[in-house]
Amino acid sequence: MKTMFLIALLGITAWVLSATAQDMQGPPPPPPDPMLQALDANTNGVISADEIVNAPTTLKTLDANSDGQLTQDELRPACPMPPQNADNTQRPPLPPMPIIKALDTNGDGVISADEIANAPTALKTLDANGDGQLTQDEILPPCPMGPPPCSTNTVSE
Repeated sequence: MKTMFLIALLGITAWVLSATAQDMQGPPPPPPDPMLQALDANTNGVISADEIVNAPTTLKTLDANSDGQLTQDELRPACPMPPQNADNTQRPPLPPMPIIKALDTNGDGVISADEIANAPTALKTLDANGDGQLTQDEILPPCPMGPPPCSTNTVSE
């Protein structure tokens, strides 16, 4: 009887410790952003001058339906997180990424063929310090409440 009780107690303890460890890990990281992955060809976290020049060719690789433009479904990965907070309140909309706002010059929510062709010029407008490359602080929106649950690849309408 004591052995059964000890086994049950050990099992419950292991379960509690496992649940606590999972809670401490926090939410899963956001999925990789397809646009940033495509533009940052060498995956060093910086969009270099060469990567900026190659942006039109790179952006065309995101055009899943080959219609010559990039729409919301091609810019945003599916979000695995529910649109609500743990207390069932609605999450506020995520701010649009500066890189998307810069590329979508007419603000219609679609990056057209002309906007893709003009990508190097549009991307250079984000180079706040004029060093010829785009670093994380220049291309990602500020996150005052921590990392976003999903990609912030959205275009403001």
